[in-house]
Amino acid sequence: MKYRKSKLTFVAFLILTGSFILYVGIANKNSYHMTLRQKVLKAVYPAMMWFTNKANKNSFVLSGTAKPVTPIYQQTAILNDGSRLNLDSLKGKKLLLVNTASDCGYTAQYEGLEKLYQQYKERLVVIGFPSNDFKEQEQLNDAQIASFCKKNFGVTFPLVQKSIVTSKTGQNEIFHWLSNKGMNGWNDKAPTWNFCKFLVDENGRLTHFFASSVEPGSEEVLNAISK
Repeated sequence: MKYRKSKLTFVAFLILTGSFILYVGIANKNSYHMTLRQKVLKAVYPAMMWFTNKANKNSFVLSGTAKPVTPIYQQTAILNDGSRLNLDSLKGKKLLLVNTASDCGYTAQYEGLEKLYQQYKERLVVIGFPSNDFKEQEQLNDAQIASFCKKNFGVTFPLVQKSIVTSKTGQNEIFHWLSNKGMNGWNDKAPTWNFCKFLVDENGRLTHFFASSVEPGSEEVLNAISK
């Protein structure tokens, strides 16, 4: 009886393992040059989001309306192809500024960010800021990041050169503005993990901070963009 029970347990394990491998393969049928870890993370993303939402983890939203002390339009982004993007050229549009990574459980949000960018292109610019700040989850170089995002998630929105986004020496100047209330007027919160989202309105005011598990297509984000 004990042998039979062990055998059934082993068979069940094989079935579950095989089913999971098959699911990962199906979920990644259009994935290119991904590591096994990246494929697994992409496959389990829906389950991970369900769990984090149930646990209310990394799902907070901050908002404010203060006038900036220093205009964000004085800032310049160096894109991953080496070109410069002057933010003053984006006046009149909302900006969704997101710190990103290629090897994170939230990496699948690239797809949602691209969908958001395409849906609201006339009024919104999404800009990705790849960073290796959290558990070294962005070890690709700028060219590799661009290729990874384009091939696997269809990303067409601007990507900035890999940089530091947390509040420490060498912090990207735009993220220094976003996380310094002495500049933006009210917020001192720097990214707490990959895929935090900062929304700046048409007049250059920081209005929202969305934590990592607030999805790009969530009601909170869509309502903020639509205002």
